Amino acid sequence: MKRYLRSLMLLLARLIGGPGAILAARKAHNRTGERMRILLVRPDHLGDLVMVTPVLNALKEQVPQAEISMLVGPWSREVVARHPALKNVETCIFPGFQRAAQNPLAPYVLLFQLAGKLRRERYDLAVNLRPDFWWGAALLYLAGIPRRVGYAIEPGKPFLTHMLPFVETEHASVSNLRLASTALQSVQRAPLAEPFRPEHYPLRFTPTEQEKEWVRTQLEAQGIGAEVPLVVIHPGTGGAVKLWRAEGWARCADWLVEEGCLLAAGTRIVLTGTPKERPLLEEIAGKMKRAVPVLMSEQSVGQLAALLARAELVLGVDNGPLHLAVAQETLTLGLFGPTDVRIFGPWGREERHAVILSGERCPGCPLIPCGRLDFTEDELADHLCVKRISEEQVEQAIARLTGGDEVAGGGRGSA
Repeated sequence: MKRYLRSLMLLLARLIGGPGAILAARKAHNRTGERMRILLVRPDHLGDLVMVTPVLNALKEQVPQAEISMLVGPWSREVVARHPALKNVETCIFPGFQRAAQNPLAPYVLLFQLAGKLRRERYDLAVNLRPDFWWGAALLYLAGIPRRVGYAIEPGKPFLTHMLPFVETEHASVSNLRLASTALQSVQRAPLAEPFRPEHYPLRFTPTEQEKEWVRTQLEAQGIGAEVPLVVIHPGTGGAVKLWRAEGWARCADWLVEEGCLLAAGTRIVLTGTPKERPLLEEIAGKMKRAVPVLMSEQSVGQLAALLARAELVLGVDNGPLHLAVAQETLTLGLFGPTDVRIFGPWGREERHAVILSGERCPGCPLIPCGRLDFTEDELADHLCVKRISEEQVEQAIARLTGGDEVAGGGRGSA
């Protein structure tokens, strides 16, 4: 029923936003010069938005006088709102990106309403940055935007004017940059220079001085001065199957404090997360025997970025804060299982960022990484790929990353 309704509504969208409406839109606003108006659409959360920031930098450099706007979810507005390349950031509670139940017609009512609003903005060019986001492609079509760039994935293909074949195993930032390059070519501009590498197209998120001061104040209240080395552990993530073991984090935190020569004597541990992740942070803290951690679960994205910039090292699973730490050029180590590191791995200098890939394929999964995150509570017990990463693997990876390989060899055995 749901698929039938979608097919029917998409057919209606194609009829309503047909050739006549698009031709009228082209006559009304078809600027290809410096003053053109560009709209970027990305409905995702923290990590995906951070990995879009190289596109913002690149577009602004190529068309400095263009007015660039972005349509994002309210859950990720803070990630891009301060970016100097953007003139405007609008939000939409995109269907499919919220857990609350909704009327089956609600996504289509929102689609037509928002399209009417965007049509009045008279954009010249739009890029649908999420590869499989057919709703976004239909939105740009109904908004009458003359040039609509995205990936050639059904059922969104009929709504786009310029399409690229989707490469499933390329990094998300490369995918974003390829779309931006195609968008520039669609308006007779030179494509972005290749190769698409982090050193040429870095992530960008800059904390403010006020956010840095907030971090200083919070740490000083815990007796942590500017000279004290800091390790941040962000253990939480949106998909439960990506979580590591609380006891694993606790043991590695203790090991970091004991083997402080990896960084510097007196290393302190900070556990970060969202308010909902506070019980996980408390569980990890309760299992630590030597480290006395600081728990932070009420910070904004900017405050978290300032904390990550202050840290010597950031540890976590596949999550948004790890990408935020990469944007601060802080050393990172991430634990990966079901998600593909080729797509979602760190977009930064290779020598400063490491990943541990689980080698344990779960029962029922055809391969690892499987790419699936939507496991039920009952299924999670059989999908332990991340949890099977050992503490020794993490300790050895930290040692290699921080230049302390010889210390890792003398680490403790399994608990």
